[in-house]
Amino acid sequence: MNETSHAARSSEEIQMDIEDTREQLDRTLDALQSRLSPRERLAAVAAAARARSVHAMHAATQALSPGITTMIRMDHTHALAVFRRLRPHTSMARKRALAANVCLALEIHATLEEEIFYPALRAAIGPNELLDKSVPEHDEMRTLIAKLRALEPFDAGFDDTCRALMRLVLHHVADEESTLLSLAEESIPDQLSELGVRMTKRRMELLMPHLGEVAITTARSFPVATAVVAAGVVTLAWLALKPRTLDT
Repeated sequence: MNETSHAARSSEEIQMDIEDTREQLDRTLDALQSRLSPRERLAAVAAAARARSVHAMHAATQALSPGITTMIRMDHTHALAVFRRLRPHTSMARKRALAANVCLALEIHATLEEEIFYPALRAAIGPNELLDKSVPEHDEMRTLIAKLRALEPFDAGFDDTCRALMRLVLHHVADEESTLLSLAEESIPDQLSELGVRMTKRRMELLMPHLGEVAITTARSFPVATAVVAAGVVTLAWLALKPRTLDT
């Protein structure tokens, strides 16, 4: 939206637009949470990490690692949960942490889909319009992420850029949740678990350089209990990679 059209809108219209976006976000997140309980799944994985030895945890990762479509839904839920916390009255420090957290999560999510999920699905179903536009949508998302990272929470364009990214992610999630994930579950059911394990390992490779940032932004963005669960998942996934590293 250019500055002229933005200025022409009344404050009431802008507020209505903001509320409409947030209502759409709330509806989408509620629908996702009704189909998937990431808290319970993450808690189970974290409990396994605490209860088992290093070698047993590696085996548990193979058993507990969800299928790739479940992992993608969990990523969606995480991103939308972050957006839900980005509100006008949120403190500047927390806004900064939330933005950093969701930007990194979305970048890693896009890379994982492009490297693992999309090629496997395309090999199974052939040409598909939604698949064809998914990577360009990721590129548009990366452009907005770069813009958001260049802004501070007190900058005039910060909230508008967050809303633009939120709308794009909502649209992308809707396409995947309504069509692509179901297609994968119908066309490659026997590959979902193995692809999920691959995604877990590749995720940790991408996360490794950013673990300090993830720990800080998660602690500042979410309740302590959620942060502890997330830390357990990071530990378990890291241990899943460690034996492979030692073998080389």
